[in-house]
Amino acid sequence: MADRAHFDEFVVARSQRLLGTAYLLTRDWASAEDLLQEAMTKAWFAWPRLSENPEAYVKKIIATTYVSAWRRLWRRERPLADLPEPAPRADAMSSADERDVVWRAIGRLPARQRAVIVLRYYEDLSEADTATALGCSIGTVKSQAVKALAKLRVDETLLPARSRGER
Repeated sequence: MADRAHFDEFVVARSQRLLGTAYLLTRDWASAEDLLQEAMTKAWFAWPRLSENPEAYVKKIIATTYVSAWRRLWRRERPLADLPEPAPRADAMSSADERDVVWRAIGRLPARQRAVIVLRYYEDLSEADTATALGCSIGTVKSQAVKALAKLRVDETLLPARSRGER
């Protein structure tokens, strides 16, 4: 029963931070809540075995559950004949708008690359900790980070107006 009390304390203390991580991966509050709930359920069953750093274990559950769920959803996607027009950009964007543009660009990255960016640069995990959280090698973390950053560098919505031919 003491273990259960510690788990309840952990959930109360860390849920908001973990929900933020889940949101950055899913970009949808409802999906983030579902992802966190699934991760906490898995953690509850493993709780008696966890002795050190349960938050890192739950972050790993969140990341791996997100990636595996994304893979299942991706198989159901179908290409469209006509792509929607991009929304027009305002000339002077506030910092909140700029952050939104960046997070939308990150949201367009493949799931594994997005997970690496969120864990490495938002959660500020080391390459080794990110690799552990995602269940992959450090080399995979490095290569996924390089690929993700390369995609972000050429993302049309992140390029300055002059680079896109606008005035």
